[in-house]
Amino acid sequence: METESEPYVRLATLRQLHQVVADLNTARSLADTLQTVADGVVNGLGYELACVNLVRPDGDLVVAAFAGNPAAEALITGRVGSRESWDRRLAMGEPWGALRFIPHTEGWVLDEDDVPQWYTEGPEPRFEDEWHPSDRLFAPMYATGGSGGELLGVISVDRPRNGRRPGAWGREALQMYAFQAAIAISNARLRANMQRALVRLEREQQALRASEESFRQAFEYAPSGMAIAEMGGDQHGRILRTNDALCRLLGRPASAMRRYSFSDLVHPEDIGTLLRTSAEGGRAELRFGRRDGTYVWVSLRNSVVADAADGPRFLLTHVEDIEERKRRELQLAHRASHDSLTGLPNSAELRARLSARLCRRPHAGRPSTVDSLDAAYDNSGLYGGAAGHPAGHGHAAPPGAHHGAQGDFDHHVHTVAPPDETEADDGTKGLAVLFCDLDGFKSINDRFGHHTGDAVLIEVARRLTSGVRDGDTVARLGGDEFVVLADGLGRADAQDLAVRLRNAIIPPIRVEGRAVRVGASFGIGWAHCGMSADEVLHSADQRMYVEKRSRAKQHRRAG
Repeated sequence: METESEPYVRLATLRQLHQVVADLNTARSLADTLQTVADGVVNGLGYELACVNLVRPDGDLVVAAFAGNPAAEALITGRVGSRESWDRRLAMGEPWGALRFIPHTEGWVLDEDDVPQWYTEGPEPRFEDEWHPSDRLFAPMYATGGSGGELLGVISVDRPRNGRRPGAWGREALQMYAFQAAIAISNARLRANMQRALVRLEREQQALRASEESFRQAFEYAPSGMAIAEMGGDQHGRILRTNDALCRLLGRPASAMRRYSFSDLVHPEDIGTLLRTSAEGGRAELRFGRRDGTYVWVSLRNSVVADAADGPRFLLTHVEDIEERKRRELQLAHRASHDSLTGLPNSAELRARLSARLCRRPHAGRPSTVDSLDAAYDNSGLYGGAAGHPAGHGHAAPPGAHHGAQGDFDHHVHTVAPPDETEADDGTKGLAVLFCDLDGFKSINDRFGHHTGDAVLIEVARRLTSGVRDGDTVARLGGDEFVVLADGLGRADAQDLAVRLRNAIIPPIRVEGRAVRVGASFGIGWAHCGMSADEVLHSADQRMYVEKRSRAKQHRRAG
């Protein structure tokens, strides 16, 4: 390649080396860089053949580029040699600095391994330093530039143009070139990885934008209400975004909705339900306030959405209008608990309300002043609730329940009865049960038909309801039998109430231009703990028959 005593040859070689190294940094891709490495050996370092073997991810080496012989290039490019065979070659080679040289006298043992190779013909060497066609020279390329780094690949060279084995200067030039080639290949790989990462990032961003757009459209155009709210902290539940369906449902613009939290919109009675609804997968049925002051029943379903891997979390709430379903449910509940003709509570509802005030344990003594006041005035829990759902002072105890000083019913205000007629009135108030049976109703039904009879029952129900307090219950037990529950009355109060109701029923009832009359017999019973609802009603019923027989000779009907 050069004569060591000729400095100008070294200078020319340096110029060529500089040029081919510069070319390494102009390649645009990894494949171009590898081919430039092979071409640089042939064009700048004075070898006729050069091959670049690149380490694959599995450790084996593949022929990635070839220069100097198109036929040999077509033969071995893309072929793979095992890492084991390459390690054997590099280990047995004679060290020329970082290079490895295997002379033809030793290389015959490698003829059968799996490393791709080519064969060149030529005369036998006449001098000691003359190149033999079977000589092998390898320039390993390491990631850190030195032999201690990760092996990137191996440059194989053959047939120096001057026909001699490279001297010290030629070896140094090839070693320097391999060092620069390793840097160029590492940079090319880095650029390729960056390009792939950029492409992948762009695809992910496109997918994210598409997903966000899909979510936006699904959110904005959903037929039911949707909202995004803050989660956690002092602003938990504050509404950040709503769709048109929710704004229409509540009659509020989106700008106004952002001033509220869910707790500002929910019905006061449903605050507890809202607070008990879990953020993840929580469901609830509650009432939200409209702009006009009315409330609408909604089904609320929550899910948690993370803004990023470690970013804030938001509450995605789906709000569905269930007003119509709730209306039907209330209608069904009302039908199940109320008489279809008069609209009064039916027998089942009457027994439920009565049972809500009774426990199985008889009260041993008279109530305290506080208990009496509670019994007289705290009627909202018994009758104030929705039909079919009484919420009295207590509940009937299950059989065998404990009732000690700290027992299960310490919170229960026992229902007691006033003293009977043989005892002095001590002012005790109780739950009066007035059992009413109409006198003369059957004859009206028989003479004028069921239509007239139904009209009479409806009017009697109206007159009874008008004659009691707001907290009292008027129920139709069946047929022409009615029951009134009136809490907080003494015996004299109950008798006065029976007289007033009887006098309200007696006046004529006009049905289709015809005036008809019915009378009424009342039996007054008293509910107290230790009795069942049926026992209380049976007691009042028996007293009604006693009164009916005692007035058998009196005229109780006209018309």
